[in-house]
Amino acid sequence: MYGIVNKAIEDLVIENFGEKKWDAIKLRSGVDVDFFIANDPYDDDITFKLAGAVSEEMNIPIAAVLETFGEWWVLRTGKEKYGSLMEAGGNGLREFLINLPVFHNRVILIFPKLTPPEFKITHLEEQSLHLHYFSKREGLQEFVRGLLNGLGKMYNTPTTVELIQSRNEGSSHEIFKVSW
Repeated sequence: MYGIVNKAIEDLVIENFGEKKWDAIKLRSGVDVDFFIANDPYDDDITFKLAGAVSEEMNIPIAAVLETFGEWWVLRTGKEKYGSLMEAGGNGLREFLINLPVFHNRVILIFPKLTPPEFKITHLEEQSLHLHYFSKREGLQEFVRGLLNGLGKMYNTPTTVELIQSRNEGSSHEIFKVSW
């Protein structure tokens, strides 16, 4: 993953719990990187070690860490670093989600070594849709749930996100039912 992801985890911890807590998390994680360069790729293992260390240090489930980070990613990192790109996604939650399958095509222009997930929309209704999430990275479905909840908040749209299919249960990919 790119440094911007790891930097966002650092920012989330520091803003909410302070520098000392971040230092404890870095120590616990074993990650020996002084600062993350946003546009440099880093091994995925670093991100997973940081998330695991946050879970252990804060004594909260890793799923809650990933979900919180997903919301943070949309509401803080996405808006601050990629505001115009986020705004180009649509005028509301439904439109943004419909456009999500092509969103990473724009992101790849910024991060050419990115291995993004793929999204597909099915069961499009007036108040809901099914979002199919395909990724080579396993274990990030709660991060995606957080992203979806963050998008709902970004668009001031109360959102319910239900995981209806998971690789944890033998499926090839995750499917979320997103309702608003």
